Amino acid sequence: MLKLDLSKLKGFISQAQLQVMAGELADAHQKLYDPTAPGADFTGWTHLPEAYDKKEFARIQQTAKEIQQHSDVLVVVGIGGSYLGARAALEVFPSRGPEIYFVGCSLSPNELNKVMAKVEGKRWSINVISKSGGTTEPAIAFRLFRDLLVKQYGPEADRRIYATTDKAKGALKTLADANGWETFVVPDDVGGRYSVLTAVGLLPIAVGGSDITQLMEGAHQAMVRFDQRSMDNPVWQYVAARNLLYRQGKKIELFCSYEPSYTFLGEWLKQLFGESEGKDGLGLFPASAQFTTDLHSLGQYIQEGERNLFETVLYVDDTGFDLDIPYSNDNGDNLNYLAGKPLSFVREMAFQGTLSAHFDGGAPSLVLRMPQMDVSTLGELFYFFELSCGISGHVLKVNPFNQPGVEAYKKNMFALLGRP
Repeated sequence: MLKLDLSKLKGFISQAQLQVMAGELADAHQKLYDPTAPGADFTGWTHLPEAYDKKEFARIQQTAKEIQQHSDVLVVVGIGGSYLGARAALEVFPSRGPEIYFVGCSLSPNELNKVMAKVEGKRWSINVISKSGGTTEPAIAFRLFRDLLVKQYGPEADRRIYATTDKAKGALKTLADANGWETFVVPDDVGGRYSVLTAVGLLPIAVGGSDITQLMEGAHQAMVRFDQRSMDNPVWQYVAARNLLYRQGKKIELFCSYEPSYTFLGEWLKQLFGESEGKDGLGLFPASAQFTTDLHSLGQYIQEGERNLFETVLYVDDTGFDLDIPYSNDNGDNLNYLAGKPLSFVREMAFQGTLSAHFDGGAPSLVLRMPQMDVSTLGELFYFFELSCGISGHVLKVNPFNQPGVEAYKKNMFALLGRP
């Protein structure tokens, strides 16, 4: 169970200031269930851990087993919310089955060629994820990899393509129906960046061998726990704190962790908050850092640069493995004072020392601390941030479920490409 530590906000935010936010938070939280509120058509994720399609869920589990049996590699085609959640989960819990590669999230020929080389001579399948099928980056990648699959398997290729798309319409749905591909649904009322607990995230995660039942159970526990309508709710505390800091001029939220395998959790968070809140000239800028690595680069700015940021730290006590530091006879590195201590102890001291240093330097921190990271905890974490983001967007008085600005670059690109 995750816990929120606000002790490193002392002097920046008082308990009284947090309590004053209660009315705003109550209104914002209720808007997620108000059919007249902005973005109400895309709030299906709020009850998803309880009301998901059980038949499709079972089909996802069965399909994952089939892919594990007949494929050495699964190529997942998608961009933004169509891949970030699954990739975050698969970085935390690496695949114990087929190798899983993600394409369609850039326009780099080099990256596509690298994955093409990795599937050469192997048994492989494709999971293409797109609500419409018309997004340029994944559409191009899918065309390239589908062509490669057909060249290797001929007519059998259609049995190795799995489409996660709209239930009834769109270019990808039309293609899937015409070719007999296995399909899974992107729910109409769940936007891409909130879709990790739908087939969008669940199929790749299940192929990787993680128990998606536990993932949903963790999210369901969070759904129940965080529906509390008071300042005792950690979601309310987090939303209140980040918005109060924003109003004080802290314009950047730096998501930090102490595990390299959590890097893509940071990427998922950047999309979730950036696309939900960054509109109408408003919103915190979401950034991410990997500690202690980035303490030797960004650390200087965090410590002494412009006082325009705060940190949200994801810290897990037990990562599932540890190493004891050995004794050295020559002690040439002067580390014998640490001999016999577990590396986790050093990491903990680095974490505590960093919190204190940044706090003293004027960069406050919110800490989300978890005893361990298992699949259930990850489900809890996904739901915690989704709910926080939805409520926070309404506190900010923007629609947290649209993304009109994303279309601007596409219009320019299409014009330059001569799209009919």
